[in-house]
This record gives sequence, C-alpha cells and structure tokens, in this order.
Amino acid sequence: MLDATAPHALPAIAGIGYKSQHFSGLMAAPGPVGWLEIHAENYMGAGGRPLAQLRALAERFPISVHGVGLSIGGERPLDTDHLARLRHLCDWLNPASFSEHLAWSTHDTGFLNDLLPLPYTQATLARICTHIDQLQEVLGRRMLLENPSTYLAFAESEMAEVDFLSEIARRTGCGLLLDVNNVFVSATNQGWDARAYIDAFPLSAVGEIHLGGHDEDADDHGRPLLIDSHGRAVVDPVWALYAHTIARGGPRPTLIEWDNNVPPLAELMQEAARANTILTPVDVTP
Repeated sequence: MLDATAPHALPAIAGIGYKSQHFSGLMAAPGPVGWLEIHAENYMGAGGRPLAQLRALAERFPISVHGVGLSIGGERPLDTDHLARLRHLCDWLNPASFSEHLAWSTHDTGFLNDLLPLPYTQATLARICTHIDQLQEVLGRRMLLENPSTYLAFAESEMAEVDFLSEIARRTGCGLLLDVNNVFVSATNQGWDARAYIDAFPLSAVGEIHLGGHDEDADDHGRPLLIDSHGRAVVDPVWALYAHTIARGGPRPTLIEWDNNVPPLAELMQEAARANTILTPVDVTP
C-alpha cells in the first residue's frame, strides 16, 4: 500500500493523461511532464500489470484521478458499489487530486456511454450538491467538478453555467476543474463570449485546468459546430484563452488531455512544454 501520510500536491505545471504505451518513456525520461492523470474506472480491478505500473508511476509523479462514471447529475442515487471501489482506489493510491464531471450518464438501471448535459435549475442544483456531499464524505477528500462541453442550452435553465458552478462550490466546499477547451467549444456552439465566461468564473476555486483538442464540423444551417473529441492537439484560439485564464487567475496545474488517436509521448511532451511556457514565462528583463 502507498504511504497515506506522504505529502501530495499537484504542482502548478503541466501534466498529461497517462496511457500505458507511454509507461517506459515516462519512467526513463519524463521531460516537461510534472504529473499524471488517470481515469478512475480503468484502475478499479484487483491487481495485475495496470496497478503495478500505477504504483511505480506514483512513486515518481503526483497523480490526479479523474472519474467518468459516477453520473453526479443523474436523477438516481449514486451507485454505492461504484463509490466503494472508488474509495478503495483513492485509499490505496492517495492521489493529489480527484475530479468528476458536471454531467449525467445513467437512466433507471441503464448506463449511457456519454457525458450528457443538464438544465441549470434549482432542482438540479440541489440534487448535484447532495451527490457531491455524499461523494466527499465517502472519499474523505475534497473533489473538483469539471465544467462541461455543450452543444445547446436548455430552455428551462434558470441561471448561467458559471453561476451554477459557483453555487455548487459554495454549498459543498468542492473545488472546480476548469476545462478551457470545453469553454471554447461551448462558446462557439452557442454563440457566447468565451473570455467573458472566464472573467466571470470563480478562478480562486480552480484546482486544475484541462486543455484538449476538438473536431470541427457544421450544423444543418452551416454554422460552426465543435465536438469535444480529445483526439487532436490544442488549437491556437484555445491556447490564447488559456493564456488569458492564467493571466487572470495565476498558474494552475494544467493537463494536456488526449484520449483518442493518442500520439507518441514526444508530441504530448511538446504540448506540455507549451503549457509550461505560459505557466512559467521566462523573465527577460535586463
């Protein structure tokens, strides 16, 4: 078992999402990668090579655990078996951070393989806060909640997304995970100002930032439609929005999120190095 008393914190530099094909390279020469993120559901088994490799990585890197299957926004209660497996993983690993999505993926007894959006109503707010309170009590640790990528708005929404997230953080004490690519995708798809969203966001509550790629398409009327795909490099407008975020809120641990069409480790390191130049700019003052 990993030492639960060891100090853990995500450094305010760039990390990458861990993929098993990069294990040897990371162990040999991590380069600009300061920390790693794993998806919780990939490590809930009883042993084997994945957990052995994770143990070795955790001795060298701070680890962030990112959940994708809790369905925090779902109408049914949280799955207690899933919670128990998640707690076992976090007790064993003692990660520097745990995060989940502002989304739902369950209906009745079924599980949908997607992260679906929610209307921002008082009823939804109360349900999510109840679920986060339960999760944080079970884990015995503060969680971070990630803003979604969206493609439409609900007519019944009663508040803006930033206000909704701010109120969740206020009521539950959770932190926030700011996915800058998600902000850019949602702003483009719905026609609002991404910088204004960042300017209104409670940056003091942000414990981690995500940067990822997206695919470009068009809707039936020819308007731009961006798809949060995690399968490409970060585009220049997202880098610019990220630089604006860091200028306003200060350095934060920043993940290069690339889950599909995963490139060689060297390409991920290039993206991490670019993030680090924004997080820790070189002082050229004579």
